Amino acid sequence: MANNNNKWQPFIYGVLISTGILIGMWLRPYANNKIHIGNNNKFGELMSIIKEAYVDSVNVQDLENKTINELLSNLDPHSAYIPAEDLQKANEPLEGNFDGIGVEFNIVNDTIMVVSAINGGPSQELGIKAGDRMINVDTINVASVKITNERVIKLLRGKRGTKVNVTIYRPYEKQKVDYTITRNTIPIYSIDAALMIDSETGYMKISRFAATTHDEFLKAYSELENQNIKNLILDLRGNPGGYLNAATELADEILDGKKLIVYTQGRTKPKQEFYTEKTGAFEEGKLIVLIDEGSASASEILCGAVQDWDRGLVIGRRSFGKGLVQEPFDLSDGSALRLTISRYYTPSGRCIQKDYKKSGYDEYENDIYARLENGELEDASKQRIYDSTPYHTKQNNRVVYGGGGIYPDVFVPIDTSYNSRFLTDVFANGMLNKYAYNYLDKNRHSIMAITDLEVYTQSYQISDLAFNQFIENCKLQGINTSNISDINRSKSFIKLQLKALIARQIWHEKGYYNVVTKQDKGVLKAITVLSNYSVLLNNK
Repeated sequence: MANNNNKWQPFIYGVLISTGILIGMWLRPYANNKIHIGNNNKFGELMSIIKEAYVDSVNVQDLENKTINELLSNLDPHSAYIPAEDLQKANEPLEGNFDGIGVEFNIVNDTIMVVSAINGGPSQELGIKAGDRMINVDTINVASVKITNERVIKLLRGKRGTKVNVTIYRPYEKQKVDYTITRNTIPIYSIDAALMIDSETGYMKISRFAATTHDEFLKAYSELENQNIKNLILDLRGNPGGYLNAATELADEILDGKKLIVYTQGRTKPKQEFYTEKTGAFEEGKLIVLIDEGSASASEILCGAVQDWDRGLVIGRRSFGKGLVQEPFDLSDGSALRLTISRYYTPSGRCIQKDYKKSGYDEYENDIYARLENGELEDASKQRIYDSTPYHTKQNNRVVYGGGGIYPDVFVPIDTSYNSRFLTDVFANGMLNKYAYNYLDKNRHSIMAITDLEVYTQSYQISDLAFNQFIENCKLQGINTSNISDINRSKSFIKLQLKALIARQIWHEKGYYNVVTKQDKGVLKAITVLSNYSVLLNNK
């Protein structure tokens, strides 16, 4: 492994980012859960004694938090304690909105760069654009002051109806513009993109299962339906989960009749079954679901239902393997406990939870790295079968397995062809975004003259001259550019990403995915599979 580290570097870097998100699936908290606590509260007594009698002063709240986390670590990997100050931030991606000015931003070269103004938000309505630089917020200078993401969020977010004054510098017009923005409720979308791959095949990227996912799906599907969609590729790669009911609502749109989607059961929780209830939007037509090692929880519920009912084909690599359900419990100080209360089972009876008791938490947390080491992500024959018990799909009696995630019907190896140490450094220093912003600033008029996204995708290219300028920028930022073979290995990927990031600034997420899906090996495999769909679906 020591000699091959470079090929994994960008992938591992991505894993380090994604695992910062709590992988989970929760019952939606329609009401606060209350549990009766007995009088024998030894933990409370212990903390009181320490507070009153310990030799040195202690931060009691910090000590309580550490103790609670240590306690939960002896239960399972997904029960979690969330301090009061972090609870709102933890809930926002699932609830689907927050109050603010409505911009996505990056900090590039110590400058707040607008990635995009969110559709329907107050910033978009005022004309704030991708590539704008924020230099003042309410008389506070925010440029070249070592600003942090947390500081930016604190300055820009606030209660709906309140106002904030922002000074924008627009480099391609060489002027400053002052805006007074009235904060409003800003949507957080869980469906990143919905577009047509070809004349019959739609593609939909779902990043999480939130309170708004079902409504987003219906709106996105309606737009694809207007373009005569016949086949659908659902991309759940890297989707860490979310609300259980969001997954079951979406399953109801693609499964016909009255079918079991999933059931849950726990020590104190009786068996609860979730069935389809109505006529769905896409009950007919070829369906492909893309998964990988980052697809977890609610993603696996939807995927398991599709596979068990032979509704579609699952393509990619073995999913994460989380078959536990958490329920939120509000605590008196405003903090919350998300406690595992049951396991879930797919329609065939599989629990796809991978082992965490025998292997231990360290091995559980490092499972993805173990898959890298043992070659599973590159070779289907090396996929580990955690539970050898054969389960059978409902329609075609195909054999499927549980115990370690959802195993794909068609394997797609991880693409490491473009990975290099150089590319790792590029990612770590945010060079792609930096260059994409500056490139669009300098070429805005010619690029904006291309009004059609598909024309841009098919015809626009990042030239070798532009690529060489990118390399020179990397060198100026202290990145080692002496390894020419490394650079050439990553060249086509970097060009593609730059082109896609430029498209994102103009056409938002749809622009980004419209570009990258043209060379996405998972998507290309899905298109190939569609031509042999019936044979593969009936293969036992």
